[in-house]
Amino acid sequence: MAISVNVRLIGIFRVLSGKSRLLVELDEEPAIVGGVIQKLAEVFSPEFKEALIDPELKDPRPNALILVNGKEISVLEGLKTEVNKGDEIVLVPVSHGG
Repeated sequence: MAISVNVRLIGIFRVLSGKSRLLVELDEEPAIVGGVIQKLAEVFSPEFKEALIDPELKDPRPNALILVNGKEISVLEGLKTEVNKGDEIVLVPVSHGG
């Protein structure tokens, strides 16, 4: 059974996707944050995927602060954090300086 989660995109993620909010449907059980990230990377442009997922680490965490219902996923179960119908995931870009 598919579930829908709300995704809010901030900053560069909003610019590259052209959306500030969207509904993502997941078919796999259990539905996890990593699945949502993968779905977003498939749906949007290669530039979006590159901005979201670190190409060397194949991981979004160096580039994005990921919140599930207001809690950062590092205090939950990381990319394996389960999501349920109606949950909100927020992606906030992390700025890298040099």
